Amino acid sequence: MSLPPRIASARRPWRRQWAWPGAAAVVAALALATSGAAAEPPDPSAAMLVPASLQPATAPPAAGDGEIRSRIEGAAGLAVAGERLHGALLRQFYAAHNYEPVWSTHQPQATALINAVLRAGEQGLDPDLFHAALLRNPAALSPVDRELVLSDAFLSYADALARGVLPIEFRMDDEDLTPLPVDVAAVLGTAISSPDPAAVIEALAPRSPSYIALRQALQAYRSAAAVPPPGPAPRGAGSSTLPAEQSAASRAREIEINLERLRWLPRALPPDRVWVNTATAELTLYRADQPVFATRVVVGQNDKQTPEFTTTIDSLLFDPPWNVPPSIARSEILPKLDRDPGYLARHHMVYRHGGAIEQLPPSALGQVKFEMKDRFDVYLHDTPEKLLFARADRRKSHGCVRVENPRVLASLLLQQPVEVIDRNIAQRATHSRPLPASIPVFVVYQTAFLDAAGRIAFAPDVYQRDSEIWQRLHPLGQAPVAQHEVAGQRPG
Repeated sequence: MSLPPRIASARRPWRRQWAWPGAAAVVAALALATSGAAAEPPDPSAAMLVPASLQPATAPPAAGDGEIRSRIEGAAGLAVAGERLHGALLRQFYAAHNYEPVWSTHQPQATALINAVLRAGEQGLDPDLFHAALLRNPAALSPVDRELVLSDAFLSYADALARGVLPIEFRMDDEDLTPLPVDVAAVLGTAISSPDPAAVIEALAPRSPSYIALRQALQAYRSAAAVPPPGPAPRGAGSSTLPAEQSAASRAREIEINLERLRWLPRALPPDRVWVNTATAELTLYRADQPVFATRVVVGQNDKQTPEFTTTIDSLLFDPPWNVPPSIARSEILPKLDRDPGYLARHHMVYRHGGAIEQLPPSALGQVKFEMKDRFDVYLHDTPEKLLFARADRRKSHGCVRVENPRVLASLLLQQPVEVIDRNIAQRATHSRPLPASIPVFVVYQTAFLDAAGRIAFAPDVYQRDSEIWQRLHPLGQAPVAQHEVAGQRPG
């Protein structure tokens, strides 16, 4: 089958400026700016929290409510010092606070949240995505700018933890995974009244074993990349050598990218699920969050990539016919008919209503199809081409997922012995069997992940999707897209 073109929405134009001082300098400057005191060079050894001596007894208002309202209501291209702000999030947040300034009267909370933003690297996120360069010197900003920058930094960081730096509206069309929606403006409001504001925001990130393990591995690889190893460099591909610190940095980059992918998933994964990783071309069945079955699969070719999405399997279809997608009929079957009029008959194919082509059983879908609905018309099914599973490169389909051991998977999903599956196949008649309960399916693309043995594993970026995410995680300094390339569409 063929898939629709990969279309991307507009990108968020965040700027990135790499270096920032310690959090002590930030919070000291914030306190001085809010109190109206003259800015002094901060002490690098100062504590993370604002000293009480720097906090005024009564903080003056940072901005009038009318000024905040006029800045954010209906504003297009809202920005401070050249950095774009998120107008919709700011409007939502300040509408709940009567468009009054917040941070001039909540300095300890602002300090805690600034520290959280500066720790964003622990989540695989660049703090400069959230205005770290401006937060380092809030005294240089006007009161209303300072107010808006703080709010925007906290809101955008919360949003990135809740659904990723690339939420679904900014991704390719076939990267169709997303968690449940979160009202980050309301979460920030809760954080303000919490004894631990940073914990409230950081709780928006995934807490799955995979996410926790990747975060830990990220710190280990970053440490390894920062310290040159003793002795000769290890051998790399071919005859070249790859310094260990470069290899560690590369692994850290892969982990950052896949932490982002995990932020696209529901925070509570269903304990029973079918998990297909197209990067490894493998399928795993989980019961009660434990892997109980794994098998190899065949996935889409590089120019017919299997999408990332979630759906459910509701039933099994035995001896399934194959309704040939129109794109395959046009590009592959009809040209053959011009040269070979008997092609349809030899392949059990017939014309249906409207000129559609159907392959009668035994079809390319094999003996069993796992019935699921998705907007990409991707199937999970058996195949008569068993030799493909022995290949290291199993990217050979038009986008559908072919299963190496479909009888075993069907038995586990139907919760019946394999002999029952065999008897249904032996009927040699198309018929359906509903599952006792629908089971969720996640088709993902993960090039760094926690494997079934609890180890961090890596897979080649065969679909070349990682660089798109990396460029959004670290937008400054990236090479521009060539003008002849179509934005949002993969090669092929």
